[in-house]
Amino acid sequence: MGLTLLEKILVNHSNKSTVKPGEIVDIFIDARVARDFGGANVVKNMRNNNLTLADPKLTMFTFDCNPGGSDQKYAVNQQICRVYARENSLKVYDINSGIGTHILMDEGLAYSGSTAVSTDSHANILGAVGAFGQGMGDQDIAAAWANGKVWFKVPASIKITLNGRRPVNVSAKDIALNLLAEFGANSLLGYSVEIYGTDVDKLTLDERITISSMATEMGCIAILFTPSAEIMKFSEKMSGKKLELVQADADAVYEKELELDFGSFSPRAARPGKPHDTIPVTELDKIKIDSAFIGSCTNGRIEDLRAAAAILKGRKVAPGVVLKIVPATDEVWNIALAEGLIKIFKDAEALVGNAGCAGCAAGQIGQNGEGEITISTGNRNFPGKQGKGSVYLAAPATVAASAVAGYITTPDRIPEIPAIFTAPEHKEGLAVAKKEKKCVDKPTMVEGRVWFIKEDNIDTDMIFHNRYLTITDLAEMGQYTFDNLAGYNDFAKKAKTGDIVVVQKNFGSGSSRQQAVDCFKSLGIQAILAESYGSIYERNAINAAFPIITYKDIRPLELSDGDVINVDFISGIVKNLRNGKTIQAEPFSEVQMEIYHKNGIFG
Repeated sequence: MGLTLLEKILVNHSNKSTVKPGEIVDIFIDARVARDFGGANVVKNMRNNNLTLADPKLTMFTFDCNPGGSDQKYAVNQQICRVYARENSLKVYDINSGIGTHILMDEGLAYSGSTAVSTDSHANILGAVGAFGQGMGDQDIAAAWANGKVWFKVPASIKITLNGRRPVNVSAKDIALNLLAEFGANSLLGYSVEIYGTDVDKLTLDERITISSMATEMGCIAILFTPSAEIMKFSEKMSGKKLELVQADADAVYEKELELDFGSFSPRAARPGKPHDTIPVTELDKIKIDSAFIGSCTNGRIEDLRAAAAILKGRKVAPGVVLKIVPATDEVWNIALAEGLIKIFKDAEALVGNAGCAGCAAGQIGQNGEGEITISTGNRNFPGKQGKGSVYLAAPATVAASAVAGYITTPDRIPEIPAIFTAPEHKEGLAVAKKEKKCVDKPTMVEGRVWFIKEDNIDTDMIFHNRYLTITDLAEMGQYTFDNLAGYNDFAKKAKTGDIVVVQKNFGSGSSRQQAVDCFKSLGIQAILAESYGSIYERNAINAAFPIITYKDIRPLELSDGDVINVDFISGIVKNLRNGKTIQAEPFSEVQMEIYHKNGIFG
């Protein structure tokens, strides 16, 4: 009884002469990878359990989720991984490299018949070169690092044959979307799938990558292709090894053998929320879009960028539409640069990012906002996966055409004049009520417990760090006040409504962020006293009707933390109630008092 392609790989990496579905076997792993997403937890597992590496040469990090570390948590995790790599002589494919699973193939670390594990759920993309790749949790990866092998339950295999000719307008992404339309999200759940056919044999590596990358969305363990002669030649060149083609036996036993008509496939798009909810692009009826994205592990290869450039050359992105493009690897980026594709993208007014995963896992580029409609070449459009907006999935050519048209369409239906956004219609005779601005009776004298922070140059990042700048709700801001100021990280937990903050010179220097004022309002802080303020901060506070007082010399108050002071905004007199000492500070100016009583510059 012969073996399927996956079974053949598993046998070659175990002490078994044969395997069967349902059997659990220990598998030797050729490439053991952790990303910036999950990598720090792998390191934690290694350290907490006193584990040592089985083979540093086969163990590596790939930083692809957030190249650049623009998110503080990613930056911290990346540094944890770098330090561990230095300590253990591990290879790090750092933020300049691109998507880790692509690097494994391009560097010859994954090839026909090999095995790899990663903290990337799309590690099964390696089926494109006939390799077995699996995404696993951080404990599994740590075990692979320490033992060199992992246990695995042999899945049943399904053979799919695509009969007939592939339509000329059907891309690899369209093939994946047609398969999703046929099988949905769970018909292939838990199976290893092998795809065959005369025209399948002609698929390039980039096309196979696209299809294999969407195995996860179909519920498959993996979608594997038997490598063509060209792909074997590529892998041998990259790995520097003479490789033996690993393929299924002629008498391999599959649980199911299915045949589909390749000629019936058509360009398709997946509707928001479900990658398997796909329909022909022509049935989407010119849905207006806000943004478009080309990239991800599914469609960030050079062939994908060439397909997009062929559409964009000599054209502009539709007014009001944002097009973001992210190559999968740095090598792809450089090829695109050499071929002039980057210039085409920039001339079309697209944003081109550095290599990486882009919008997935809240990455560096590609997220959308609430209410935004996006067409994307990504592999997932689950709610929240690429942002809070709605995401349609489609092929690179479809996405590029839609970006030019301003609505979802195919390359052969791009209009001469793009769709534009129009202002909403207003009903005639609708009266617009104007708010009457009234002054509010607010106290001009406050009394409260003092936080005496004896530091100069407390900047806005210390007050309200930039990692929280997406917060717009004042009620949420208070909890982050001073959490980046050494010694006062717990300020928000200890501060009470009515407290007063006293600092020294140049308070609020740095950025223009309004949150650095509003966070104090959120906590109920009554006022801030300082010897001087950053100029922007001073304006922000006055315009927000938040009381700030400037003093010349605080020393006569003999102030201590916890003292209660009285502050008169009209006279500028500040009194320490513990000892009766007073100072003369600057009273509110006429403008400051007016804005204060109006409860803000807008009244």
